[in-house]
Amino acid sequence: MPHPRISAHDGLVTPGGSAAALGYRMPGEFEPLSCVWLVPPENPETWPGCLDQAQRQFADWVDQLRRAVPVSTTGELGIPNNDAWIRDFGPIFVVRGRSAEAEPAIACHDFHFNTWGGKYEVRDLDDVVPQHIAHNLNLPIWVHDFVLEGGSIDVNGQGTVLMTEQCLLNPNRNPGLSREQIEAKLHETLGTRHVVWLPGGIEGDDTDGHIDDVARFISADTVAAVSAPKDHPDHEVTMRNLQALRGAHDQDGRALNIVELPAPKPVYYDYPTGREQTPASYANFLIANGHVFVPVFGQPSDDVALEALRDVMRGYTVQPVLSEHLVVGLGALHCLSQHQPSVPD
Repeated sequence: MPHPRISAHDGLVTPGGSAAALGYRMPGEFEPLSCVWLVPPENPETWPGCLDQAQRQFADWVDQLRRAVPVSTTGELGIPNNDAWIRDFGPIFVVRGRSAEAEPAIACHDFHFNTWGGKYEVRDLDDVVPQHIAHNLNLPIWVHDFVLEGGSIDVNGQGTVLMTEQCLLNPNRNPGLSREQIEAKLHETLGTRHVVWLPGGIEGDDTDGHIDDVARFISADTVAAVSAPKDHPDHEVTMRNLQALRGAHDQDGRALNIVELPAPKPVYYDYPTGREQTPASYANFLIANGHVFVPVFGQPSDDVALEALRDVMRGYTVQPVLSEHLVVGLGALHCLSQHQPSVPD
């Protein structure tokens, strides 16, 4: 199914080559940001029975976030939406060093968003949000039929991308493409050259195992990864993820440093269809200009997770954000945001 185009598509600027060939790369989230893009929770079907509480938690977070980084919303540009998960349908930004060459220092990708493997109704409004943003900001953009969500990848900005086999190799995303072809597409678009594959994601995650609920780069050589205890539903998959990480290396062949994050006790919610587990995870944090905004759930493990990050992310302000209502929508802070990197000097 081809990626839809906006009516102003013919006026968009498309670079004359792949991102990698033109020297672009996707920076790590821990690098300087110029903006964070948000879409407020507005869909009562996504937060059944608790939309008001989720909106209050979102507003409280935005108040904190604005102290770290400028915030933009699609609503400010008059861009329509279906839902709030801009991490997955929003633009993925890439940058290159300033030079006398013609290519701008920042551009973006618009990957096809097929509602996490066709699990929900078609959301054409969300799928073209990157094109609207590029049109409004006059940014170069590549529009791809390749299916990819922003929450399914995490990069160290130096050439390594982290993702799960459960998601990226799922036939409901890009059927017919091999592992090698998927890797090649990501390297071509993100400017990476090495992949670290983890087995899968946590219970309650309707995305088929997004990486931003299980393992995240907090620096170019360090990954924070969830480690669930034996009596937890996520114990087996997080142990397999940790085993894969301990045997992995970066783009230069160096072993990665691993910081273990606890898993909160399972957070359940009574949905109209029945009681289900939500994807509550401390790994769904957002890093923004020296701050780390961490979803917390009113559990003793909240403090353990915060201290684990403070111990290794010295110089950062690690801020808890209550998210027990936000996660009812099956995502949290990282899922609800998309970062725009600063233009390098």
